Amino acid sequence: MPSSTDGWTHAARATAHLVAFRARTVRRRAPAAVGLVVVLLLTVGFAWGPATVETDALASAPVERAIGTLQGNLGTALAGFLLLAVSAAMGAGGGRELLSRSEASIHPIGPVTEHLGALVLAPLNLAWLVQVWGLLAITALVTPPARLVGAQLVVLAWVLAATAVGQAVGWSVEGVRRTAHGVLVVRVGAGLVVAALAGLHLGGWLVPLVRALPTTWVAEAGQDSRWPLAVVALLALAGAAVVLGARPATWALGLPPREELDVQSGVHEARPVPAPRRGSPDRALLRRLDRGSVWRSVGMRRGLLVLGVGPGLVALVAGLEWSSVMLLPGLTASGAALLFGVNTWCLDGKGMVWRETLPVSAADVFDVRALVVAECMVAVSGVTVVLALLRNGLPPLVTGTAVAACWLVVVVQVLAIVLTWSMRSPYAVDLASPRATPAPHGAMAGYAGRLSLVTTLTAVLFTGVAALPWPWLPPLVAVPFLAWSSRRLVRARRCWLASDERARVVLTVAAV
Repeated sequence: MPSSTDGWTHAARATAHLVAFRARTVRRRAPAAVGLVVVLLLTVGFAWGPATVETDALASAPVERAIGTLQGNLGTALAGFLLLAVSAAMGAGGGRELLSRSEASIHPIGPVTEHLGALVLAPLNLAWLVQVWGLLAITALVTPPARLVGAQLVVLAWVLAATAVGQAVGWSVEGVRRTAHGVLVVRVGAGLVVAALAGLHLGGWLVPLVRALPTTWVAEAGQDSRWPLAVVALLALAGAAVVLGARPATWALGLPPREELDVQSGVHEARPVPAPRRGSPDRALLRRLDRGSVWRSVGMRRGLLVLGVGPGLVALVAGLEWSSVMLLPGLTASGAALLFGVNTWCLDGKGMVWRETLPVSAADVFDVRALVVAECMVAVSGVTVVLALLRNGLPPLVTGTAVAACWLVVVVQVLAIVLTWSMRSPYAVDLASPRATPAPHGAMAGYAGRLSLVTTLTAVLFTGVAALPWPWLPPLVAVPFLAWSSRRLVRARRCWLASDERARVVLTVAAV
């Protein structure tokens, strides 16, 4: 690891060059610029907008109770963001990569450059962005206007510190994972952590323990005159974590990626042709191939597990009410789609040409791929709903129908959107590495922003519908959404069935 100033200067310069290179590879620069402006405006809106709400005009027992709950749990929310940063870095094998492993093999890219690049790409994560907006909105809602600027600066400093700390922990875990028995150690350790959290929650000790963390002091310091001290301390922590995180990054990147190599070099005994329970034998075989492609990918396997368990644990531990839980299925389904669905044909890579030689119809190929993408989204978002059921019990009839209708709508919405993108803008990527993304990082940022905006607005609409006393209204409201998304899905399918368009997609994604 370069320890001198020249070494770090070289790494920073190399990171800047790589970021500039990636920025120049954006195909549609005007929409990318518009998306960046929209994200900045949304960030400013979440940081300032809730403070302009006249709470006196909304004075009621539920509103006052909700604001009091938010104010008492701001420190818990800060701790939750740190947990998110750690889990995201662990799931991505240390963080996202600016250049894929095949592209970087001929360039002198050092581990410190990889470390800095992963930090730069952290904000392109959908969960990261949504959590930051949530922290800014909660802070603006519970902070007096005179203290708002200082409180938001504390939140931003905490975001930087938590991201840097999470990155350092992620590299450390990835280094352990690459040792001889590291995969087993990491899995057992993660299971023990989840079991410990569940035991603390069942025993009633989790909330007091979380409130005793230093994040409570950080939240309180942002509300009074101590905010400059908190900002300086957090920035110092962020700087120290960035410097110290380079050491485990060097260690981890110097070891062979055992889990990926096991997948690539493993020998699997041939299994009999699956017997279809329904549908044709061709579809049954295609379904097995597509499911196997998803589950064999180390990055997608980790991502699906993190997306399925993480938000559900938040709903379980934080005791989110159904009005808040309704936001989670759309966001988790979007996160699952961002693992590969936004460029769904990249699952096959070079094998896409071979797949096209199989004696199966193009319609079967599209239908099965759409089904597998939908299965991943339903499985991930379903875990969140089930854990919310365990925490809150059965909802009232109106709320239950609203949650079910919203869940169905967002899944079909996201499915139609990502399959349209997959046909419109295919990319050649290698998803063998857990640090890989199915599209360039600029495109991924735009995809994440649009999916989060669409699903959040849909969930807000159904939250309002759930407040009305008519249980038949949520299914009725869902009908036009489902009709519009189904129309987009049919258009994407028709595009795939066109031989020239299908050839363009196949040749693009096969050029890995």
